[in-house]
Amino acid sequence: MKRYLALDALRGLTIALMILVNTPGSWSHVYAPFLHAQWHGCTPTDLVFPFFLFIIGSAMFFSLKKTQGQFSSQLLVKIIKRGLIIFFIGVALNAYPFVQPIEELRYMGVLQRIGIAYFLAAIMVVTLKRKVIIFSCIAILLCYWLLVLSVGVDRAFSLEGNVVRQFDLWLLGDRHMYRGLGLAFDPEGVLSSLPAVVSVLIGFEVTRYLTSISDHKKVINKLLFIGLTLSGIALLWHELLPINKSLWSSSYVLFSSGIACIVLAAFVYLLDIKHQRKFAEPLLVYGTNPLFIYVLSWLWVTTYLYVDINGVDLYQWLFNQLSSIFAAKMASFIFALIHVLLFWYISRVLYQRKLFIKI
Repeated sequence: MKRYLALDALRGLTIALMILVNTPGSWSHVYAPFLHAQWHGCTPTDLVFPFFLFIIGSAMFFSLKKTQGQFSSQLLVKIIKRGLIIFFIGVALNAYPFVQPIEELRYMGVLQRIGIAYFLAAIMVVTLKRKVIIFSCIAILLCYWLLVLSVGVDRAFSLEGNVVRQFDLWLLGDRHMYRGLGLAFDPEGVLSSLPAVVSVLIGFEVTRYLTSISDHKKVINKLLFIGLTLSGIALLWHELLPINKSLWSSSYVLFSSGIACIVLAAFVYLLDIKHQRKFAEPLLVYGTNPLFIYVLSWLWVTTYLYVDINGVDLYQWLFNQLSSIFAAKMASFIFALIHVLLFWYISRVLYQRKLFIKI
């Protein structure tokens, strides 16, 4: 089994981008590529989370390979335990610093979706044959499409009436959902986590296929073919089922997974054919503790909000210092970039000390 450096580089790129887009100095001053699409469509920022799920699937391939992927009660307990740990760490991050009333705690979020998608994808991988997994992915995407349309075309793609919001309202209640869009709607909700399972499975299957091929040029050709095919189907499907991150639409799954394959092909060329390891070394270091670094960055930056300096929180104070030197959007970008470098340094220290913290 061949392990490609390209996979590690993609993991590092993803965590770096997650910190970059999640930590602007001010959400009121952000360059357009670092914002999510308001509803339909896809910006570079909209690719970051599905890339994260793609690499979760990739990492899952290597972890399950150690156990030969054979189903057992011991393996099931391990999968359940990891899924629950990831999920409840996400809930704890939402609750931090634990001053919010429990009645208003948001239940879902990024890590919660990762926990759910990992658990369901892992169960499928260890219980189903490869062909069945592929057909299951197709079935999930088609059934989710029909489910989205089940409330009628007029409501299907509206913010207020879509089935994703209606299901989450019924299951979670509006007080436990994200309200950043002006009403209770969770872009990392429960129902829309179903197609996210396919994002993980595509990462798993691409990695399984990739590691079975020794010819690097053939790998690149296959990745480009898969990437262009998936993204091409998604763009055609967009006319009937818009690419929409908030709904995690089936077309969005295919489009983001296709782009992930194309980026991965570029890394295979750079690292495994041209052997430009020095160029990608920072990414390789960044990818060694991705989930831990994500959790740490969340806690670190959130803590700023509870440190008072002359009547403003530390987050705002730091941004004010930068905005006194740079234009607002540039100051906001530099604020985020400083944190990308900060957490890269922490990753480097952990890497040098061979500390790999698994969540």
